[in-house]
Amino acid sequence: MTAVFVFYLFATLVIASAVMTIASRNPVHSVLWLIFAFFNAAGLFLLIGAEFLAFLLVIVYVGAVAVLFLFVVMMLDVDFAALRAGFARYWFPGLLLTLALLAEIIVAILARESGGIDLASRPVPMAAGESNIEALGRLLYTRYLLIFEVAGIVLLVAMVGAIVLTRRRRSDVRPQNVSAQVRRRPKDAVRLTQPAIGQGVEL
Repeated sequence: MTAVFVFYLFATLVIASAVMTIASRNPVHSVLWLIFAFFNAAGLFLLIGAEFLAFLLVIVYVGAVAVLFLFVVMMLDVDFAALRAGFARYWFPGLLLTLALLAEIIVAILARESGGIDLASRPVPMAAGESNIEALGRLLYTRYLLIFEVAGIVLLVAMVGAIVLTRRRRSDVRPQNVSAQVRRRPKDAVRLTQPAIGQGVEL
């Protein structure tokens, strides 16, 4: 009974925060509502025993994506009146797309129920007393170790490529010459003077 109450509580909060994310006029408030929705969705994952997905949702989406959105929204000079005008212009195609996605979800649920597929009743191949995080880690670092390392290399290359592509050379900023800084000696940077009394230092 407690689990059912907690499920409906988290589900209601997720739906309400998702609606407020879309309906809020202030984009900062929208991001905060989105963070609240992520936390409640993590609570739903904990109820079904998916601790890894819950921690991943909190660490990755709340700790990185939502905070990044918040800083971007707060730091950029965005004309929110123009954004709202664009939203009002395309509300009808957005409504049609929403209805189409809702119809697809309903059809998928009906197809699963009519086909006799019950994913919840399938046994999970896990050892007794072992959490899903331990099982996932053992499988990831044994059978799929090569794929995991290749995925890490691909993400590293993508990160380096994004930095290289977005790096701009500006004419109003003095570039850094690392080799010249390394070759520089104290005698080139320090000048010892002995000015007379009452006389300042000449630059």
